[in-house]
Amino acid sequence: MKIALLGYGRMGQEIEKIATSRGHEIVIRKDAGDSIDITKADVAIDFSIPTSAFENISNCIEKNVPVISGTTGWLEKYTEAVNLCKEKKGAFIYASNFSVGVNIFFELNKQLAKMMSNLKDYNISMEEIHHTKKLDAPSGTAITLAEGIIENTSKENWKLGTEISETNIPIEAKRIPDVPGTHTVWYSSEVDTIEIKHTAHNRKGFALGAVIAAEWIIGKTGVFTMKDVLNIS
Repeated sequence: MKIALLGYGRMGQEIEKIATSRGHEIVIRKDAGDSIDITKADVAIDFSIPTSAFENISNCIEKNVPVISGTTGWLEKYTEAVNLCKEKKGAFIYASNFSVGVNIFFELNKQLAKMMSNLKDYNISMEEIHHTKKLDAPSGTAITLAEGIIENTSKENWKLGTEISETNIPIEAKRIPDVPGTHTVWYSSEVDTIEIKHTAHNRKGFALGAVIAAEWIIGKTGVFTMKDVLNIS
Protein backbone atom coordinates (compact mmCIF):
# COMPACT_ATOMS: atom_id res chain seq x y z
CA MET A 1 0.00 0.00 0.00
CA LYS A 2 1.33 3.44 -0.97
CA ILE A 3 0.67 6.04 1.72
CA ALA A 4 0.71 9.84 1.67
CA LEU A 5 1.51 11.42 5.02
CA LEU A 6 -0.16 14.83 5.18
CA GLY A 7 1.68 16.39 8.09
CA TYR A 8 5.14 15.12 8.93
CA GLY A 9 5.52 16.07 12.56
CA ARG A 10 6.01 13.64 15.42
CA MET A 11 2.80 11.74 14.67
CA GLY A 12 3.58 11.53 10.96
CA GLN A 13 7.02 10.14 11.72
CA GLU A 14 5.58 7.59 14.14
CA ILE A 15 3.01 6.53 11.54
CA GLU A 16 5.83 6.09 9.02
CA LYS A 17 7.65 3.68 11.36
CA ILE A 18 4.53 1.60 11.94
CA ALA A 19 3.49 1.62 8.27
CA THR A 20 6.89 0.55 6.93
CA SER A 21 7.13 -2.18 9.57
CA ARG A 22 3.84 -3.55 8.18
CA GLY A 23 5.18 -3.58 4.61
CA HIS A 24 3.73 -0.31 3.32
CA GLU A 25 5.52 2.42 1.35
CA ILE A 26 5.47 6.14 2.15
CA VAL A 27 5.32 7.94 -1.21
CA ILE A 28 4.47 11.47 -0.01
CA ARG A 29 5.55 13.39 3.09
CA LYS A 30 3.76 16.74 3.09
CA ASP A 31 4.29 19.70 5.38
CA ALA A 32 2.12 22.83 5.31
CA GLY A 33 2.43 24.66 1.99
CA ASP A 34 4.03 21.80 0.07
CA SER A 35 2.65 21.07 -3.41
CA ILE A 36 2.00 17.37 -4.04
CA ASP A 37 0.40 14.94 -6.48
CA ILE A 38 -1.89 13.01 -4.15
CA THR A 39 -2.81 10.53 -6.89
CA LYS A 40 0.57 8.80 -6.38
CA ALA A 41 -0.87 7.35 -3.14
CA ASP A 42 -3.38 4.55 -2.51
CA VAL A 43 -4.46 6.24 0.73
CA ALA A 44 -3.66 9.42 2.66
CA ILE A 45 -3.24 9.88 6.41
CA ASP A 46 -3.73 13.44 7.62
CA PHE A 47 -2.13 14.51 10.89
CA SER A 48 -1.49 18.11 9.87
CA ILE A 49 -2.64 21.34 11.54
CA PRO A 50 -6.18 22.75 11.88
CA THR A 51 -5.68 25.36 9.14
CA SER A 52 -4.53 22.73 6.61
CA ALA A 53 -6.77 19.76 7.42
CA PHE A 54 -9.88 20.63 5.40
CA GLU A 55 -7.83 21.51 2.30
CA ASN A 56 -5.90 18.24 2.60
CA ILE A 57 -9.05 16.17 3.05
CA SER A 58 -10.91 17.92 0.21
CA ASN A 59 -7.97 17.43 -2.17
CA CYS A 60 -7.92 13.70 -1.44
CA ILE A 61 -11.67 13.31 -1.91
CA GLU A 62 -11.61 15.33 -5.16
CA LYS A 63 -8.80 13.08 -6.48
CA ASN A 64 -10.52 9.86 -5.34
CA VAL A 65 -7.87 8.99 -2.75
CA PRO A 66 -9.24 7.52 0.51
CA VAL A 67 -8.28 9.73 3.44
CA ILE A 68 -7.85 9.14 7.17
CA SER A 69 -7.75 12.27 9.35
CA GLY A 70 -6.73 12.61 12.97
CA THR A 71 -6.28 16.38 12.93
CA THR A 72 -8.49 18.20 15.43
CA GLY A 73 -9.54 21.84 15.65
CA TRP A 74 -11.10 22.07 12.14
CA LEU A 75 -14.48 20.46 12.74
CA GLU A 76 -16.56 23.52 11.85
CA LYS A 77 -16.01 22.24 8.28
CA TYR A 78 -16.60 18.56 9.02
CA THR A 79 -20.10 18.59 7.49
CA GLU A 80 -18.64 20.08 4.30
CA ALA A 81 -16.10 17.26 4.14
CA VAL A 82 -18.83 14.66 4.66
CA ASN A 83 -21.04 16.19 1.96
CA LEU A 84 -18.13 16.35 -0.49
CA CYS A 85 -17.27 12.71 0.23
CA LYS A 86 -20.85 11.64 -0.47
CA GLU A 87 -21.02 13.77 -3.63
CA LYS A 88 -17.75 12.38 -5.02
CA LYS A 89 -18.38 8.84 -3.72
CA GLY A 90 -15.12 8.99 -1.84
CA ALA A 91 -13.87 7.31 1.32
CA PHE A 92 -13.18 9.22 4.53
CA ILE A 93 -12.57 8.50 8.20
CA TYR A 94 -12.21 11.18 10.84
CA ALA A 95 -11.41 10.29 14.44
CA SER A 96 -10.45 12.51 17.33
CA ASN A 97 -8.27 9.61 18.45
CA PHE A 98 -7.21 6.49 16.52
CA SER A 99 -5.92 4.53 19.51
CA VAL A 100 -7.69 1.19 19.87
CA GLY A 101 -7.65 1.61 23.65
CA VAL A 102 -9.15 5.10 23.49
CA ASN A 103 -11.96 3.94 21.22
CA ILE A 104 -12.82 1.23 23.74
CA PHE A 105 -12.64 3.97 26.41
CA PHE A 106 -15.15 6.05 24.40
CA GLU A 107 -17.67 3.18 24.59
CA LEU A 108 -16.99 2.57 28.29
CA ASN A 109 -17.56 6.29 28.90
CA LYS A 110 -20.97 6.15 27.18
CA GLN A 111 -22.04 3.08 29.16
CA LEU A 112 -21.03 4.67 32.46
CA ALA A 113 -22.92 7.86 31.54
CA LYS A 114 -26.07 5.81 30.92
CA MET A 115 -25.70 4.10 34.29
CA MET A 116 -25.17 7.43 36.11
CA SER A 117 -27.78 9.47 34.23
CA ASN A 118 -30.47 9.29 36.97
CA LEU A 119 -28.11 9.69 39.94
CA LYS A 120 -28.37 13.43 40.52
CA ASP A 121 -26.05 13.51 43.57
CA TYR A 122 -23.01 13.06 41.31
CA ASN A 123 -21.21 15.95 39.63
CA ILE A 124 -19.44 15.18 36.35
CA SER A 125 -16.05 16.68 35.53
CA MET A 126 -13.19 15.92 33.16
CA GLU A 127 -9.47 16.54 32.76
CA GLU A 128 -7.20 16.13 29.77
CA ILE A 129 -3.40 16.41 29.74
CA HIS A 130 -1.32 16.74 26.59
CA HIS A 131 2.14 17.87 25.50
CA THR A 132 2.84 21.59 25.22
CA LYS A 133 2.81 21.50 21.39
CA LYS A 134 -0.85 20.48 21.32
CA LEU A 135 -2.55 23.39 19.51
CA ASP A 136 -6.19 22.99 20.53
CA ALA A 137 -7.76 22.88 23.99
CA PRO A 138 -9.66 20.95 25.05
CA SER A 139 -8.45 18.06 22.93
CA GLY A 140 -10.64 16.43 20.32
CA THR A 141 -10.57 13.27 22.45
CA ALA A 142 -11.91 15.19 25.47
CA ILE A 143 -14.66 16.71 23.35
CA THR A 144 -15.65 13.25 22.06
CA LEU A 145 -15.82 12.00 25.65
CA ALA A 146 -17.95 15.00 26.67
CA GLU A 147 -20.28 14.43 23.70
CA GLY A 148 -20.68 10.80 24.76
CA ILE A 149 -21.78 11.95 28.21
CA ILE A 150 -24.12 14.63 26.82
CA GLU A 151 -25.84 12.03 24.59
CA ASN A 152 -26.65 9.90 27.62
CA THR A 153 -27.34 12.36 30.46
CA SER A 154 -29.14 15.64 31.07
CA LYS A 155 -25.95 17.65 30.50
CA GLU A 156 -26.31 20.13 27.64
CA ASN A 157 -22.75 21.20 26.83
CA TRP A 158 -19.11 21.19 27.89
CA LYS A 159 -17.10 24.16 29.07
CA LEU A 160 -13.36 24.73 29.37
CA GLY A 161 -12.46 25.22 33.04
CA THR A 162 -13.21 23.66 36.41
CA GLU A 163 -16.50 25.30 37.44
CA ILE A 164 -19.20 22.74 38.20
CA SER A 165 -22.71 23.47 36.87
CA GLU A 166 -25.97 21.58 36.37
CA THR A 167 -25.93 21.90 32.58
CA ASN A 168 -22.23 21.97 31.58
CA ILE A 169 -19.41 19.46 31.89
CA PRO A 170 -16.22 21.26 32.98
CA ILE A 171 -13.07 20.16 31.13
CA GLU A 172 -9.72 21.17 32.60
CA ALA A 173 -7.02 21.18 29.90
CA LYS A 174 -3.40 20.91 31.04
CA ARG A 175 -0.29 21.14 28.89
CA ILE A 176 2.84 19.40 30.20
CA PRO A 177 6.01 18.60 28.17
CA ASP A 178 6.22 15.13 26.62
CA VAL A 179 2.81 13.82 27.73
CA PRO A 180 1.21 11.84 24.85
CA GLY A 181 -2.29 12.09 26.32
CA THR A 182 -4.23 11.38 29.53
CA HIS A 183 -8.02 11.68 29.84
CA THR A 184 -10.03 11.32 33.05
CA VAL A 185 -13.76 11.43 33.75
CA TRP A 186 -15.02 11.82 37.31
CA TYR A 187 -18.45 11.32 38.89
CA SER A 188 -18.16 12.83 42.37
CA SER A 189 -20.64 12.95 45.21
CA GLU A 190 -20.49 13.72 48.92
CA VAL A 191 -19.88 10.05 49.70
CA ASP A 192 -17.62 8.78 46.92
CA THR A 193 -16.02 9.31 43.49
CA ILE A 194 -16.13 7.08 40.44
CA GLU A 195 -13.23 7.61 38.02
CA ILE A 196 -12.40 6.23 34.59
CA LYS A 197 -9.08 7.09 33.00
CA HIS A 198 -7.05 6.41 29.88
CA THR A 199 -3.31 7.04 29.88
CA ALA A 200 -1.29 6.79 26.68
CA HIS A 201 2.29 5.70 27.30
CA ASN A 202 3.53 6.83 23.87
CA ARG A 203 2.29 7.71 20.38
CA LYS A 204 2.53 4.19 18.99
CA GLY A 205 -1.08 3.37 19.81
CA PHE A 206 -2.36 6.41 17.88
CA ALA A 207 -0.09 5.64 14.92
CA LEU A 208 -1.01 1.95 14.80
CA GLY A 209 -4.72 2.75 14.85
CA ALA A 210 -4.33 5.20 11.96
CA VAL A 211 -2.46 2.63 9.87
CA ILE A 212 -5.07 -0.05 10.66
CA ALA A 213 -7.78 2.40 9.54
CA ALA A 214 -5.87 3.10 6.31
CA GLU A 215 -5.58 -0.63 5.61
CA TRP A 216 -9.30 -1.11 6.33
CA ILE A 217 -10.63 1.69 4.11
CA ILE A 218 -8.99 0.52 0.86
CA GLY A 219 -11.71 -0.47 -1.62
CA LYS A 220 -14.54 1.08 0.41
CA THR A 221 -16.81 4.04 -0.32
CA GLY A 222 -18.43 6.22 2.32
CA VAL A 223 -17.89 8.12 5.56
CA PHE A 224 -16.77 5.90 8.42
CA THR A 225 -15.59 6.01 12.04
CA MET A 226 -13.25 3.94 14.14
CA LYS A 227 -16.28 2.02 15.39
CA ASP A 228 -16.61 0.67 11.85
CA VAL A 229 -12.89 -0.13 11.62
CA LEU A 230 -12.84 -1.96 14.98
CA ASN A 231 -16.34 -3.46 14.58
CA ILE A 232 -17.47 -1.97 17.88
CA SER A 233 -21.26 -2.25 18.12
